[in-house]
Amino acid sequence: MELRKLFSFALTSITAGLAAAFVVLILQPNLLNKNTPPSSTAPQAGQHLPIPTLLTIQNEPASYSAAVKKAAPSVVNIFTTKLIKEKGNPIFDDPAFRSFFKDQPRAKPRHQQENSLGSGVIMDSRGYILTNHHVIEDASEIQLVLHDGRSIPAAVVGTDPDTDLAVLFAHTENLPAIKLGDTEQIEVGDIALAIGNPFGVGQTVTMGIISATGRNRLGINTFEDFIQTDAAINPGNSGGALINAHGQLLGINTVIFSKTGGSQGIGFAIPVSLAQGIMQQLLVHGRVVRGWLGIMAQDMTPELAESFNLPQVEGILISGVLEQGPADLAGITPGDIITQINNEKSSDARDILNTIAMQPPGSIVTISGWRGQHQLKLKALIAERPPTPRR
Repeated sequence: MELRKLFSFALTSITAGLAAAFVVLILQPNLLNKNTPPSSTAPQAGQHLPIPTLLTIQNEPASYSAAVKKAAPSVVNIFTTKLIKEKGNPIFDDPAFRSFFKDQPRAKPRHQQENSLGSGVIMDSRGYILTNHHVIEDASEIQLVLHDGRSIPAAVVGTDPDTDLAVLFAHTENLPAIKLGDTEQIEVGDIALAIGNPFGVGQTVTMGIISATGRNRLGINTFEDFIQTDAAINPGNSGGALINAHGQLLGINTVIFSKTGGSQGIGFAIPVSLAQGIMQQLLVHGRVVRGWLGIMAQDMTPELAESFNLPQVEGILISGVLEQGPADLAGITPGDIITQINNEKSSDARDILNTIAMQPPGSIVTISGWRGQHQLKLKALIAERPPTPRR
């Protein structure tokens, strides 16, 4: 009995002690550690909150100012002047009307000055600038405004309407050339920054991601291999730089898909790998040298394959052959079906066009296909592709 009372007394004392300690901790938490100064979540009067450090996500910076500082000096604003011939009233060209004024000299045609803008990228410190063909097309005067505010004239070295690229030269030394990136390494989802002069407001940077690569069959250019981005690209950005998070050039901003003329998140840039190759040809030859056969073709469809009794829907149907052209001299005729060039299958007319264009003029290619129910195999001498007719 005495042992039970002793045990009950000890249990009661321990419980009371724990309860008292709990109350003290709630009311006076600072008594737990006298050496630790009390913390406060609210700043005192005149006290400044610490500035948080920038966070990083997968080793990518939260700020891309370093990349912009590297690339922005290499992007120029381009201002062009064109002289547009004004169309006169067609009544003055009517012979009946002219008979009344046959003794009067005809009025000289009037010209109107038209100004436009775009952007360009300094590719070489000696003064070579890459931009779009449509930015400087028919320009009578080209003026560049550099990042430091200087304004200098530029001349056209060469243009390639088939890819919408052009090379300019500015007679100024030690220009800040941009660093080139590797377009073979980019992936969908990578950060992309567009630098240009939208609407002439001045150099502007917009950010997005790489939305897609290898875009073609858009009907924009003859030869297409676009990088797609959702970085805002507007009129005036054409010819500007698309860079990565390290300030390296990925492509030349070229065109947007838009119903309103403004950015809708679908912009296209020419990869720097393609643009650099075009630039080298323009500098060496003054033009881009491509292979050519002189054919018109259309894609094979299931209906066409059935009408020709073909087992598979592949290749292209030759719809036209230029007289005395390379294909004509090789024996190709309208109605032939081409399935392979140099043993490489071609799925559509654009693939054929690109394959032929990559062949150097003077080379011989082997063409395989069908003529009716008979297999076709010919050799053709590639010629140089003539300039694209002006629109």
